[in-house]
Amino acid sequence: MYVVTLITNPAMHLEPELVSSLRNAMGGGDAIWLHPNQAAEFVIPKAPDHAADIWADLQSEGVDMVLQPMEGRRKKMLLADMDSTMIRQECIDELAAEAGVGPHVAEITARAMNGELDFEAALRERVALLKGLDVSVIAHVLDKRIHLMPGGPVLLTTMKANGAYAALVSGGFTAFTTAIAAKLGFDEHRANTLCAENGTLTGHVTDPILGRAAKVDALKQITARLGIGPEDVLAVGDGANDLGMLQLAGTGVALHAKPTVQAQAKHRINHGDLTALLYLQGYGVTDFVTP
Repeated sequence: MYVVTLITNPAMHLEPELVSSLRNAMGGGDAIWLHPNQAAEFVIPKAPDHAADIWADLQSEGVDMVLQPMEGRRKKMLLADMDSTMIRQECIDELAAEAGVGPHVAEITARAMNGELDFEAALRERVALLKGLDVSVIAHVLDKRIHLMPGGPVLLTTMKANGAYAALVSGGFTAFTTAIAAKLGFDEHRANTLCAENGTLTGHVTDPILGRAAKVDALKQITARLGIGPEDVLAVGDGANDLGMLQLAGTGVALHAKPTVQAQAKHRINHGDLTALLYLQGYGVTDFVTP
């Protein structure tokens, strides 16, 4: 059995007629409304051959569709990227803006996240441009420039209240993951470390760089430690360096992701916020646990 989950942006309204029409076309069971206005699901006996076409049509309506096996969809672990996933911004771009090289670094970031550039080389190039920046700028950026992605706090508290483990794994920097992990309630975090001397950034990052392979390694290491498997993991990210963990996880979700990532990810959320990751596991809004 498969379950079809339909999710829209919290500012929009999921039309009952659309849900009914799709359910009838797919031969589904009764629709269950996970949120009165934003999310609904129904069970179907088999996956339709034209699921990709249905998904594309729904995108023009501002609706995300997730099609997955019914069994095992509620996960025991959340593995999340940070930049442009758990937070709205790319931290290195915000640091670069403070250093006066914002547009140049942002362009490199966009290309690297779309898989056009080698992640490690692109990271070293961008960090080099931060040389001489006072480390106090990091706290300023965290306070003034970094904002949580909508739905993140509820996602963490609800999954953890239901026994899930949460790990934040970022190609960004520990100076940021430390703060974001603590704020959201992640059980652990991994990222790269910016080098500093005498209170200023040196323009270097410690080796080895945490990139695509390291995120996959984190998934394997943490699940082995917890005694669970990759199939028990919900992974979410937006960049090319997230693809490995998205493809290995039982449920891999590209969230408002770059085109290259969307083309290769199992599931895509382009309209919903992070609460979409609860709906696709079968949590209804009445199950949500607020921080």
